[in-house]
Amino acid sequence: MNKEEFYKLLESRKSIRRYKEMPVQREILDRILSAAMQAPSGKNRQNWRFFIAQGKKRDEYLQYSQKSWQGIKDVLKKRLKPSLYEFTERFFYTLGGAPVVIFCYSQNSSEERYHTSIGSVYMAVENLNLACLVEGLGCCTMGAPLEIKEEVDRFLGVTEREDYKKGELELLCAVVLGYPDHEPPKAPRQIEDRIHWLE
Repeated sequence: MNKEEFYKLLESRKSIRRYKEMPVQREILDRILSAAMQAPSGKNRQNWRFFIAQGKKRDEYLQYSQKSWQGIKDVLKKRLKPSLYEFTERFFYTLGGAPVVIFCYSQNSSEERYHTSIGSVYMAVENLNLACLVEGLGCCTMGAPLEIKEEVDRFLGVTEREDYKKGELELLCAVVLGYPDHEPPKAPRQIEDRIHWLE
């Protein structure tokens, strides 16, 4: 990949909220997760933990996705035009038909600053987003599961892990993914007050 291809790849990344009824093969998911884990991490702790829901488990999660919508719908109603609001609501009720949901956790530690730990996981999530593009997949990173974090933790069974019991395991986001079934426009990037040069 040359420089031009790399920057085009970054510019082409967008959130996908409607997917084809096609499964994603395990070897592709393995490559995507491997790419995620190539990210840098504080003190090289590699503190990301991924829990992947497919099939029946993914279907069972829909009720939680629908519940998480209740926590953010009022904010989105103020920000989105009605047609986009309705589309987004449908997405939460169906996950756009995405066959895979990856729940991304941080294993925090007193040996590392909190924000460094969670930042390490989000860098891995961005790698995952870009790997989806390369594989011809779409994805959407969602913070909504945090609205009902403890319920999601119990649903995934992470509450039985020792690191969770010690208060070290924290849900940060979920990524839904699959083969795109629409080509949404990308929101323009805002530059005002974003970059400040110091000399």
